[in-house]
Amino acid sequence: MNSLEQAEDLKAFERRLTEYIHCLQPATGRWRMLLIVVSVCTATGAWNWLIDPETQKVSFFTSLWNHPFFTISCITLIGLFFAGIHKRVVAPSIIAARCRTVLSEYNMSCDDP
Repeated sequence: MNSLEQAEDLKAFERRLTEYIHCLQPATGRWRMLLIVVSVCTATGAWNWLIDPETQKVSFFTSLWNHPFFTISCITLIGLFFAGIHKRVVAPSIIAARCRTVLSEYNMSCDDP
């Protein structure tokens, strides 16, 4: 392969990589919004749980029972992490980093998509 064909192949690869990452962006944005909303709900519920004077007087499970908003949002957040939301949120970055690693082995590089 001459250098012109290699350059064309690299440009085609870069176009395809950019297309694939742009295709992932809407789903990644939705996962990020869901993670933000659940995190804010968990933080708000935790604040209300901690400032409640009854929390100190009752057992741990009773205090969780008395604060269902915090309990449900915390369980939801834990469930999202077990489902792999942390990977879905950063998927485009992972793909770009892996492609950079592979391309660097061949003394090639491509710009951030």
